[in-house]
Amino acid sequence: MLERPSPVPAAAGVYGWHFKQSPHPDLDAGRLLYVGIAPRYMASRPSSQNLRKRVRNHFRGNAAGSTLRFTLGCLLGLELRRVGSGKKMTFGKAGEATLSQWMTDNARVCWIEQDEPWALESQLISQLDLPLNLDQNRHNAFHSRLKALRAQARRRARELPIGS
Repeated sequence: MLERPSPVPAAAGVYGWHFKQSPHPDLDAGRLLYVGIAPRYMASRPSSQNLRKRVRNHFRGNAAGSTLRFTLGCLLGLELRRVGSGKKMTFGKAGEATLSQWMTDNARVCWIEQDEPWALESQLISQLDLPLNLDQNRHNAFHSRLKALRAQARRRARELPIGS
């Protein structure tokens, strides 16, 4: 996904993630666990996001800029830390590198180009079992556990000194 030229189009659409190895014992490996969109619907201003940018950000960004990375890092037991001024939270340089390597080894992504991806995202979340999606997904059996795990990681990070 990170090769140049990228196989991921610089277009609007929906992307889905599945993993060779599950990030959590209660989740099955190999099946679709999360969907996202690019761009997000923003009535107030146009978005510059596209599938290529979002997929790259999930693979190589950090937990502060990717809810998928934040979720995966929490499920994998990485330590969340406040960084910089203390407002942003990431898994630190070593933790983010560990997560990037885990994703390189295990993550698989698929996509479909779609002019208004937010409409398709809502349909997918309502009709499929996507345990790593929180938004629009309270009906999912894993929702409350994931939400609690993420909140616990944030609470713990606030108790720790700001990392470098």
